[in-house]
Amino acid sequence: MRLILVGPPGAGKGTQAARLVERYGIPQLSTGDMLRAAVAAQTPVGLKAKEVMDAGGLVSDEIVVGIIRDRIAEDDAENGFILDGFPRTLAQAEALDEMLEDSGLKLNRVLELRVDQTKLVDRIIKRAEDAKAAGQEVRKDDDPEVFKQRLEAYNRDTAIVVPYYEKSGHLSVIDGMQAIDEVSASIESVLQGLDEKV
Repeated sequence: MRLILVGPPGAGKGTQAARLVERYGIPQLSTGDMLRAAVAAQTPVGLKAKEVMDAGGLVSDEIVVGIIRDRIAEDDAENGFILDGFPRTLAQAEALDEMLEDSGLKLNRVLELRVDQTKLVDRIIKRAEDAKAAGQEVRKDDDPEVFKQRLEAYNRDTAIVVPYYEKSGHLSVIDGMQAIDEVSASIESVLQGLDEKV
């Protein structure tokens, strides 16, 4: 099962990806998590990415495509994967298609979590407050101003991958404003039967 989760920051992609990992036993490949790991390890790519991420920007296609190419070749991704936060641009979507084709693989479904963006900032503020209350570190990109920049970047760059996948027939739209369990149920209804076709 090879899936992509698309949606603006704060739409709940990470939460739903974790549930899909449990359901299908395939890894969630979050470019954000991989980049944060690289930042924490202070690798050359991580240091380069940190500067861009701290400013609320998106790292270059070259860095992200390289990370994904290496990652989907690992053993645990043999039966599929869930891409969360990739592709972010049309160029990345096209690069992913080429990568999959070269590997003899096909994409099963692109799930777009569609949300009311005017309510997203409130959701992010709450996420930051919940992290503080739990004694966890608040992600730098959960700062409301940085978040607004990320949302603008999503609308400028990433939103264009939606019609790309709609045209290819891979897209399913999910109402991301529903309760978490309802979003999961909507996703499951889309995916029913797909796992038999892998």
